[in-house]
Amino acid sequence: MFTFAIKTASRMQFLNITAEIKRAIAESGLKEGTALVYVPHTTAGITINEAADPSVVSDINRKLSQLIPVEESYRHTEGNSDAHIKASLMGSSIQAIVSGGNLVLGEWQGIFFCEFDGPRTRKVIVKITKG
Repeated sequence: MFTFAIKTASRMQFLNITAEIKRAIAESGLKEGTALVYVPHTTAGITINEAADPSVVSDINRKLSQLIPVEESYRHTEGNSDAHIKASLMGSSIQAIVSGGNLVLGEWQGIFFCEFDGPRTRKVIVKITKG
């Protein structure tokens, strides 16, 4: 199992962590199997999406902010209910295939850590499994 820290700079931010996942796979020596990437936070998430055009991430952030605004009549009083909802929509884990020692993603895909309650220092856990 591999763990690494991420420092986010703003309340809502997507960070491309594909390189860190590839590094964990390389260090594991695994040739065939899966990589489970898990974010152990209730106000952050993870997703696979387009990494070639940064406007995609910008569009996702903008739409999430429109659909789930920071200020709303939420019952949770800590001021981060929107972050909990956004994290639930993104999810806390993804699973990706490892083949030939390489992370299998589509041509334009990347793995993104999704911050919704930053800035913070966060943790990402990667479990590499043979099979």
